[in-house]
Parts: sequence; structure tokens; C-alpha cells
Amino acid sequence: MSHSVDTAAVVAAITETLGRPQAFIPLHEPQFVGNEWNYVKDCLDTGWVSSVGKYVDRFEADVAEFCGVKHAVAVVNGTAALHVSLLLCDVQPGDEVLAPALTFIATANAIQYCHAVPHLVDVEETTLGLSPSALDAYLAEIVEVKDGSCWNRQTGRRIAAVIPMHTFGCPVDMDAMLAVAEKYCFAVVEDAAESLGSYYKGTHTGNFGRVAAMSFNGNKIMTTGGGGMVLTNDSALAKRAKHMTTTAKVPHRWEFAHDMVGFNYRMPNINAALGCAQLERVSQSVTEKRALFAVYQVAFAKIDGVSLFAEPENCKSNYWLNALLLDAPDLTVRDAILAATNDAGLMTRPAWSLMHHMAPYQDCPRMDLSVSENLLQRLINIPSSPQLLDGSHA
Repeated sequence: MSHSVDTAAVVAAITETLGRPQAFIPLHEPQFVGNEWNYVKDCLDTGWVSSVGKYVDRFEADVAEFCGVKHAVAVVNGTAALHVSLLLCDVQPGDEVLAPALTFIATANAIQYCHAVPHLVDVEETTLGLSPSALDAYLAEIVEVKDGSCWNRQTGRRIAAVIPMHTFGCPVDMDAMLAVAEKYCFAVVEDAAESLGSYYKGTHTGNFGRVAAMSFNGNKIMTTGGGGMVLTNDSALAKRAKHMTTTAKVPHRWEFAHDMVGFNYRMPNINAALGCAQLERVSQSVTEKRALFAVYQVAFAKIDGVSLFAEPENCKSNYWLNALLLDAPDLTVRDAILAATNDAGLMTRPAWSLMHHMAPYQDCPRMDLSVSENLLQRLINIPSSPQLLDGSHA
């Protein structure tokens, strides 16, 4: 059954919200209006541009303070942060790791890098993230807990961890998620790639699992060009993360000794310098993005058949990407809106393809994914750069 939406009204709502038509408005673009030039120039002037330098240490300390965690370890990108986070939680080859079907492919790829198996689970419409209640009911049917570990009776494999991903900056229901993880004895690795500046019940994302991963890609709320961060409140894990990501080199004045297979995942100083400057105004960016959401919300309240996704109670989202939701699943209507907006120079996109729709992961174990399939046909991301309301976008 078709549920028509006035595509011209959608285009008008976005255009009017953003003040004036532009030749092209990206989905999300970086903003460099602070100390970026000064800090990067300092790296160039001093020659400290690679994997050692004062800005790496400063950036780690600044991110840890901003997020309210004890430790932050800078790495080259969010995928590397996820990979290391899983290894820190003792994910072994042949294990299964629970992950949402509705996520960016990096979540599943990081599991594969550990030679483990993604086990795909459903999300809930209230957060767009992993559904603890649906997962609990599903696991009750297929797993057994013995000797402090969770085992999938259908595959014979250990379920080692779960990766709740905070979709578009909206936190997962972490209290319920932690309860499920405790009940079934597996680790929680937060995929906080999109949620810098987001809070669950007053606590910043990244504080709830044993470890968490963040991304500072060019399209995130703040960027280091390319970069990521491992967050943890466990000092021993933080020390191991730093060692693993710096090629596992044993400290020595001149010898090159490495005591395990490590990874060259070090963030260059020049990228960290950019991050230090970006972080200085990230709170302002969150304020700007939440203001943009509020204006969009008013504009779309007038259009039948579509609404703007809003954070649930007890959550504060950074609204990294604003999302429209059609009232009913309809790919024809969704694609008509995508075509009309992009034709008008307004960059929009659908949700990511679901993991089991992609060749590498089509045979992964999975629960019923009805909500994910439903959202795939209803969700559209719209321009969300923090500077859009002031007209300063390119």
C-alpha cells in the first residue's frame, strides 16, 4: 500500500530551514573556524608531524576529560578503534559478536578482523539502535550460559561480546543493554563513532561498556581528517590499548623489541593537532546541531506522512545526522524524496544497507530483523552540518 508524501513540501521544508537555496548543500561538512591553522602550523614549524608529539598526548587527555572517562587512546580511525576494542575484550577467532544489522559496515568489519563471526540483531525504533528487549528474548531461545561464558546452542560458538551502536548520535538504552550483557555473560563494546557530545541519563556515551570506540572522520561532528579513539575506564586495558596500537614496541632508548603482534594504528601528531582545535568548540557545534533539529522539527510537523526522528526520554543526542522517518515503509516514496532533494542540490541519503544484504555478511547468523527491514524503507538523512543555520556553509 502506498502512503504518498508531498516531495515538494519536503524540499521546501529543508530549503526554508536553511535560509536560502544553495547550489549544493552536503549532508555533513567540517567547519574550521578556531585554532586549526595555528596548531597544524605549529606541527609543521617544529617538524613534529608524525606519530610522536605533544598534540597526541593533549588530544587524548582532552577527549578523556570531555567524555568523562579515565583513559582515551588515539588511533588512525574508528574502525581501528573498534578492532582494538574487541581484542581488548578477548574476542577470539571463531567467537560470535552480536551487532546491529542497521549500522555502518565498519562495525561488522572489525569483528571479521578478529576472525570472529558477526551475529546480527535487530534495532528498536525509539533509538534506531540495538533493542535490548528483543535481544534478551532471542538469546533466551538460542543460548546457554556455562562456566561464565555464553554459548550459541545452534552453532556451538561462544558469544563473546555485543556492540551497541549509537545511531546518528542517539544513545542506545544502555541500562537495559548492560543488564542483558550481565545476564548472558558477554562484554559490551560501545560503538560510539557517531556520538561525541551525546549523553545517556547525564553520562557521556563511551562510559558504559568495558571499552568504546569513537571516530573523527571528516563527516563527524568534529574531525581529525581521519582518526579514532579507544575509550575506557579500565587502566589496565588502556595501557594494553596503547601498547597494541603502537606496534607493541617495548620501551628502550635504541632497541627495537616487540613482545606481541601489535598494530601500527598510531594517530599522527598533525591529525591530533587538528583534533585539539576542533574539540575546543565541539560543545558549540552540539548546540548548533540541536538548534538545527528544533527548526527542522517545526518545519516537518506541517507535512503529512513523515516526521523527524527525535531523541527518547533520558537521552541527549548530538543529532549528528538528522533523520526523517516515513510513517509507513515504502521504497517508492523514500526514493522519490531522495531523488527530489538531491535534484534540488540538497544532499540526502537512505540508511546504510543492512549487513545481511551485503555479500560478506549475507550468511551470518541473525535473529528476526523486522524492525531493521522496516526502517530501511522509511529512513532518510538530511543536511545536518552545525553551521547550516547561520548560512556559513560553502
